[in-house]
Amino acid sequence: MTKQEARYYATGRRKSAQARVYLSVDSKDEKIINKIPFNNYFKEVTAEFIVNQPFEVTGTKGKFSLMANVSGGGYASQAEAVRHGISRALLEYDSTLRPALKKQGLLTRDAREKERKKYGQKGARARYQFSKR
Repeated sequence: MTKQEARYYATGRRKSAQARVYLSVDSKDEKIINKIPFNNYFKEVTAEFIVNQPFEVTGTKGKFSLMANVSGGGYASQAEAVRHGISRALLEYDSTLRPALKKQGLLTRDAREKERKKYGQKGARARYQFSKR
């Protein structure tokens, strides 16, 4: 398999969303997420910006076809999981792209998770109102 017809795989994560990302080098520039065209799956404009960020940073926009399987989380965290997966797959394609991706913080897995609700309270940090009398 030459570099022209190769597929590059990586996993991206954000909150409880997991994305398995496959990049293939061709000029079709197809984006398919969960077997649905990209624009039908992510209807928000911000999601398109988030997902395309690694391609714009590295100057590889329009060079790859994207296929991703995403599960868990909401649409925003799914988009960020796909972005993380794309960044890691681009490294498999060409390791010289690392400084550009690292500078934008696209290789770092955002580990922030939702804090759990504590017993006897309204939420993670919120308390019921204290009454003295």
